[in-house]
Amino acid sequence: MKFPGAQVEIGCQGWNYDDWTSRPGERIFYPQNTRAAEMLSIYARAFQTVEVDSTFYSIPSIATVESWRERTPEDFSFALKLPQQITHERELADSRELLEEFCARARRLGSKLAVVLIQLPPSFDPSPSRAQALRNFLQILPRDMRFSVEFRHPDWLTAHVLDMLNENGIACALVEGPWIPRETMWRVGEAQRTDFAYVRWMGRRDLTRFDRVQRPQDENLRAWSEELKRLAARGVRVFAYFSNFYEGHAPASASKMKKLLGQQTVEPEELDDQRALFG
Repeated sequence: MKFPGAQVEIGCQGWNYDDWTSRPGERIFYPQNTRAAEMLSIYARAFQTVEVDSTFYSIPSIATVESWRERTPEDFSFALKLPQQITHERELADSRELLEEFCARARRLGSKLAVVLIQLPPSFDPSPSRAQALRNFLQILPRDMRFSVEFRHPDWLTAHVLDMLNENGIACALVEGPWIPRETMWRVGEAQRTDFAYVRWMGRRDLTRFDRVQRPQDENLRAWSEELKRLAARGVRVFAYFSNFYEGHAPASASKMKKLLGQQTVEPEELDDQRALFG
């Protein structure tokens, strides 16, 4: 039975990295001399989705969101991080107005909005007050958008919390990272009842360049590819994103995963004549 690869959308965490630009005699990802303003439209030739990190730091302007939408193909999608003012500074409390403002901007992406990631800090532990803050926050989330929660404190990963997320149609982010065993994440994925999943591959933040693979994770990628296939076989739509810190060069990691899933890939050499298509 052929694996339905279209149910799994693979991309990177961000697109604006100078280290991804090719140099004379060295093919990396973007063509030589690619300007920052050209990167998104070129990226969208190779991948169908991207996670936007900049929204973690501030709510994007209307012009910025509309620019993202206009510079990408119709079948492209964006995952947006919820601003840290909500998740880290206010710890989800007293955030209704900020949430409504953010969601109003996010909706301008239309069908290109994939998921909103609620990334909580490690300090956000499951104390009674924080558990109540999470319950209250889930109740005010709009129902016309997909949301995923990323817990950095492992004590949140209980059957009770997963039931609460399932009841609200919220996915628990499945994260490959040094702070949590991947098997734990796979068990979470099996327990989820949402019709979508959100996957992130992280890594130790000890790399200083992102132009090549520096710590290959081929065995780990193969194992994760089987998990993604299991999710897709259940009819779950998967949005999955690689960090540069995972192997050293996110586009290479994402392309490896696409190949493992039997999806078509676009090689860097094929991007040379694509700058003007959506720019």
